[in-house]
Amino acid sequence: MKNNNVFKYIFIVFIIILIIGTVYVLYNQNAKSEYKEEENKTSETQIEMEDSLTMGLSNYDTMNPLLTNNKEIINISKIIFEPLLNIKSDYKIENCLATSVTKKDDTTYEVKIDTSIKWQDGSSLIAKDVSFTIDRLKERNTVYSANVKDIASTEIPDTETIIIHLTKPVPFFEYNLTFPILSSMYYVNENFETTNKIPIGTGMYKIASIDDNTILLTRNDRWRYIKEKTPIAKSITIKRYGTMGEICNSFKLGNIDIINTSLSNYQDYVGTMGYNKKEYKGRNYDYLSLNCNDTILQDKAVRQAINYAIDKNTLVSTVFSNNYYVANSPLDYGSYLYSSEGEISYNQEQARTLLEQAGWIYQNGKWQKNIDGYVRRLTLSLIVSEDNNDRVNAANEIKRQLEAVGIIINVTKVSNDKYYDYLNNKNYQLILTGVTNSVNPDLTYFYGEGNLANYNNSDIKSKLNSLDNYKEIQKTVNDEVPYIGLYRNKNTLILNANVGGNFSPNSYNVYYNFNEWFRQK
Repeated sequence: MKNNNVFKYIFIVFIIILIIGTVYVLYNQNAKSEYKEEENKTSETQIEMEDSLTMGLSNYDTMNPLLTNNKEIINISKIIFEPLLNIKSDYKIENCLATSVTKKDDTTYEVKIDTSIKWQDGSSLIAKDVSFTIDRLKERNTVYSANVKDIASTEIPDTETIIIHLTKPVPFFEYNLTFPILSSMYYVNENFETTNKIPIGTGMYKIASIDDNTILLTRNDRWRYIKEKTPIAKSITIKRYGTMGEICNSFKLGNIDIINTSLSNYQDYVGTMGYNKKEYKGRNYDYLSLNCNDTILQDKAVRQAINYAIDKNTLVSTVFSNNYYVANSPLDYGSYLYSSEGEISYNQEQARTLLEQAGWIYQNGKWQKNIDGYVRRLTLSLIVSEDNNDRVNAANEIKRQLEAVGIIINVTKVSNDKYYDYLNNKNYQLILTGVTNSVNPDLTYFYGEGNLANYNNSDIKSKLNSLDNYKEIQKTVNDEVPYIGLYRNKNTLILNANVGGNFSPNSYNVYYNFNEWFRQK
């Protein structure tokens, strides 16, 4: 009886082991099948990739990056031509054609060139190419002329070295060395401005042809990173159009893969569905300048209260339909140097509290205070150019918001000439103005000698020459409020739904990681 039970148990265990083994084998086969299926899918995806991407371009002038005034050609040129130093997506600077840039003294820089780099025609990059490019930029007014305006002369001691002499010290001059370099030998015996020769570069793509309808770019096999960063797209077709509206319509029809635009109403042309988009901050920055020498505005508490009382989100929503970004600083366009420490946020109650603590008395819906024996009312004039409708509308919204806490604003609309008189003479209380931020992060314009707000802080001035001080500088000025940042423009990279890749555009370069961009069929 016992033996029968033993055999019975052994048989049951055997059956269980057999079942487990069968399940394991079936599971492994299924997993391998799924893996192969996934592998095949990946392979099929790669096979189904297009060899080309298509862009649109309006108002074509020339593909020469030193001569063009076309913003989109400047953007596209980033994948064809290269600078001495490059700006990364967070606005950090890095070597490109240069292996080093050394500051010898306040007005002298030594640049070492990587002479192993080849031009698209096979010739070597040399220091003379840099001096040639600088000379061409100084001959006429171009997009990059400002980069070289303070260069007095250059020396070329050898083929890999160029010495740059400046007319005066330029803070963080390295950021100015971001203009594209062209070959000097390529233009020997040529009139640089009128030649029909297609310009050559050192970048990942080269210009293969230009005709009345299209510009064809193909991969540059001499690009130094061609093996480790081979561009997925073998070619780029750039279609020429008369207007941006035509480009948008063509995109909607599926004839274009990529559009970069600053149009706030682009959805009127391309709709709202069927594509992907990547928005990024532009460098057009509007702000209020507060005259720190003014009898009322020299009181820091008043400046802080004004800042607390402005609801920038409502301003951007009401006036600009959220087509702008709220901006608090001249550096908040994506720069790694930007710090929000100490920034003031919208708080009406805090605005009132600060005024009360500073001795202002609220009576009959207005603030007043005895200053130097005179009763002063908190009534201020805000200057704005009557020719700028956006700023006029923004000024009126700011007036409405400040009056909600008892700060009375008189919006004074003036002609453009009168507006610049106010700016140049700094004889205003408040003025709504703006700048186009350079990639150079220098803050001297805002906080240095003779600045627009008559802001005088000797400690800040002494620290402006080092980027290491920028966090501390921003914390201080956020507290002292010589300026109030308002908003900056918004740009949009619009992509066909089938376009993939690593997208991290900024206002210096839309096409970071372009070698990874692709289009699926």
